[in-house]
Amino acid sequence: MSNLNVTPAPVAAAASSAEGDNFPNDRRKRNIPVAKDRRAANAAAKRAASERRRLIDPTTCERDYNDEETEFMKAMDRYKRENRRPFPTWSEVLEVMRSLGYRRVAEPTALPTGKRESGVSPIPTR
Repeated sequence: MSNLNVTPAPVAAAASSAEGDNFPNDRRKRNIPVAKDRRAANAAAKRAASERRRLIDPTTCERDYNDEETEFMKAMDRYKRENRRPFPTWSEVLEVMRSLGYRRVAEPTALPTGKRESGVSPIPTR
């Protein structure tokens, strides 16, 4: 067992120099000028400026959404946050759609085609 009331002798007193100074070259006692770190303020300004960028989906180019699209995007965002799923599977997307009340009520139709530039032909299949 050890005695908890015993305090160790200070190290500085044991290593004093002949001049009477304790550690005359101690860096902690000197006042050395330090270059100002401008990155912190600069990074904060950039972060504040780029806040808007995170809220915009680059694939949609800030187009106007109808009420159904907005409701679906909010439901997907809520699902991803609550379930910690940044990239949900298609099955999970279908679950969210069903939770919003979407059901198949008509026969399937052809998928909508994307807009193609004039003069560009589709890639031929072999």
